[in-house]
Amino acid sequence: MEFLVVAAASLMQGVCNNLSPDYTPGFIHSLCNRGDIATDLGAHLSSGANIWVLGSSNFDIATTRWSALDAPNISIVVEVATEDDVKYANPNNLPFLAYSGGHGAIETLSGVENGIQIWLNQLDSVSISEDSQMATFGGGVKSKHVTDALWAAGKQTVTGGCECTSLLGPGLGGGHGFLQGWHGLISDQFVSLNMVLANGSQITVDQDSELWWAVKGAGHNFGIVTSVTSKIYDVPEDGLWSYKSYFFTHDKVEELYDAINRYLLKGGKQPVDLINYSFFFNYPDVDPTHPLIAFFILRQGVEAIEEKYAAPFDKLGPVLSMSDKGTYNDLPMWTSNAEDSPPCQKSGLANVCFPVDLQTYNPTTQRLAFDTFSNFTQKYPAFNNSLFLFEGYSLQGVQTIDDESTAFAHREANLLVAPLIIYQPTDKERDAQGVAFGEKLRQIVFQGSGQDEMFSYVNYAFGNEGPEAWYGYEPWRLERLRSLKAKYDPNGRFNFYAPFY
Repeated sequence: MEFLVVAAASLMQGVCNNLSPDYTPGFIHSLCNRGDIATDLGAHLSSGANIWVLGSSNFDIATTRWSALDAPNISIVVEVATEDDVKYANPNNLPFLAYSGGHGAIETLSGVENGIQIWLNQLDSVSISEDSQMATFGGGVKSKHVTDALWAAGKQTVTGGCECTSLLGPGLGGGHGFLQGWHGLISDQFVSLNMVLANGSQITVDQDSELWWAVKGAGHNFGIVTSVTSKIYDVPEDGLWSYKSYFFTHDKVEELYDAINRYLLKGGKQPVDLINYSFFFNYPDVDPTHPLIAFFILRQGVEAIEEKYAAPFDKLGPVLSMSDKGTYNDLPMWTSNAEDSPPCQKSGLANVCFPVDLQTYNPTTQRLAFDTFSNFTQKYPAFNNSLFLFEGYSLQGVQTIDDESTAFAHREANLLVAPLIIYQPTDKERDAQGVAFGEKLRQIVFQGSGQDEMFSYVNYAFGNEGPEAWYGYEPWRLERLRSLKAKYDPNGRFNFYAPFY
C-alpha cells in the first residue's frame, strides 16, 4: 500500500506542478488546492487497498461504466479491501459514489463532480452459515459469483437476471429476479446488513433498526453497504429448468401479446414456476425493414415447455423457434444476459431505460409502440441497436410481503416494461434525440394502460420520473423517507442515485 500511495501522490504532484496558466480543467485545480489526497487516504487504508488517480494504470478500468450518458465525474478511485476501508474513503468532503457493477445509468449520477469513487470490487466474498439457511455476501459481489458459489453448495437465492450486475445494486432498490415468484425480491431476502453512513460510522441494520424499512427499496440514499446477510434456499432436487423461444415478425404483434395475456399472465395468476420475457429488436438479416419480436417462456421443473403453454404461440407461426433444458445457471445465457453477452459489455455506448410498470398488455398499444420503435430506428440508424424490453416475472413471493413493510412500493405490478435506448453518444443533439425517443415509447404504453399513476422501477430509472414514481404515491412514504434522511444523512451526501429531497 505504501508504494501505491507514493506512486499516486507522485503522479498527482506532477499534474499539479504542470498546470497550464491558460487552461486547466477546474477539477484538477480543485484537487491540487486540497492537498495530497492520495497520501492522506493511504495513511488510513488497509494493505490490500489501492488508490487510482487520473492517469494511473487502472483508473479507466475502474471508472468505466455500462452507460456513457450522464456518467459521474470521478477524480480518484479508492479500491477498498476491507469493510473498515470504506469509512476512511471520503476525505475533504468531496462528493463520493460507491461502485460495484457500474450498471446504474440514472441521469442523477451526473451530479458527482470531481468525486471519489469507492470501488467495492474486492468485497466479493460469499460465506454460507453453518446451518446453511443464510449466506453473507460482500458489498461488491456480482450476481454470477453469488449464483455459482451457492450452486456448488446446493443452494440458491434471488439475484438479478443479469450475471454482471452486483447483488446489492439492484437489491437496495428492491431487486426483481427469476426466483421472485417463490421467495420475493432480492431485498426480501435480507436478514441484516453492514452499512457505513455519511459521517463515517459503521452500523448494522436489521429488523430492529428504524432504517430497515428504508434500505429495502430506497437503500441507495442512506449509506454504503459493505456486506449483507441474506436467506438462501435448497436447489430443487433436479435443479431443472426449460425454455422455449420464438422469433416473430412485425405482423404478429397483436396476436402475440393477446396470447400472453390469455395463456400466461391470466389476470395476475401466472404460475409461480413460469416466466415470460420478450423484446423488440432489429435483425436486418431476417427482416431489413422491420424489427423482430423475441419471446421466451421459462419454466422450472419440467423437461420441456408443455403443450398447454407452447401451443398458442406455435400456432402464430414464428420465423424461428428453439428450446432446451438445463439449470437455473443457464437462464442468463438463454436470455442473453450472461457475462459475455452484449448487455454486460462496457463499450462506450449510451444505455438508457425509461421504465414503467404495467398490469396487462394492451395489444393495440403494443402495435403503436412497435410501429413507433420500428419507424424511428429505421429512420435513424444510430439507434437501431435499441431494445424494448417486456419482463413478466411471477409475483406470488413478492406479494406475500406486506407492501407497507418496505420502501419498495410496487408489489402489484405484473409487468416490468422498459425501452432501452442504445447508441454511440456523439453530441448533445443525439442525446436529446435518444431521450425523446425513449420517453415517447414509455408514454405510449403508459397512456394505453389506463393507469392513473406511473410507477417506474428505480433500478431502471432514467432520472426524470420523480420520487413518487420510484417510491410510491402515498404521502406517508416520502414523509417517512425524508424523516429518516434528515436523521441519517442530513447533509445529503447520498443524493446521487434517485434522491427524494
